[in-house]
Amino acid sequence: MVGVVVYVLVDVVLQLLPPHYSAISDAESNLAVGPYGWIMNLNFLGRAVLTLCAAVAIGLIGPSSGLRRAGLALMILAGACSAALAFLPTDINGPGEFGLQTSTLVGGLHLAVASLGFFAALAGFALLTGWLRRTKPLRSVYPAALTLTAVASAGLLSVGVADHFAPNLIGLAERVCLAGILGWAFVVCAGIRRAALNQGSANSSQAAPWTFSEPSGNGG
Repeated sequence: MVGVVVYVLVDVVLQLLPPHYSAISDAESNLAVGPYGWIMNLNFLGRAVLTLCAAVAIGLIGPSSGLRRAGLALMILAGACSAALAFLPTDINGPGEFGLQTSTLVGGLHLAVASLGFFAALAGFALLTGWLRRTKPLRSVYPAALTLTAVASAGLLSVGVADHFAPNLIGLAERVCLAGILGWAFVVCAGIRRAALNQGSANSSQAAPWTFSEPSGNGG
């Protein structure tokens, strides 16, 4: 959960620093190009770490199933894609240009890896959301997880639509997708933490305390 908060805060701070990319029209990856780009690259690596941590937490709770195994594999793939972005700088559009355009091989690889990461994350979340519904300790998280998966899916669909019909809104569409992805990770990890605390409380209450009684006797 902390990783999600830190990732968002770094994104917000970088958005306010030179060269002042637009959160509405510029892709998030643009933040990795410029005088403070190295910070965004570290943020990409941080997103990979938080994805791996979330996958480990999910793997340690509830029953195993094909849904969970497939979902976790896709989550780990998404995390690997995030890490790779730190080493594949994106291409920056020229003045007055918008949309997902590439002009170099590395920029094309960045776009391909980023797209794979988004699709892998959404597919993984869809599978794991189905698993959450069947997992008693986390069933209460299911409605929020389903809603955020829908938000992320709508955001990714909007990226494709914006690229063709409103390229000046590409940044906004991508950030809606990211909000759904990061929100999903946050609420699921919060649910796992709550389930672990409840299990600990239940175990404590079931442990019978030692009791001592004073022996009774007659004086004198």
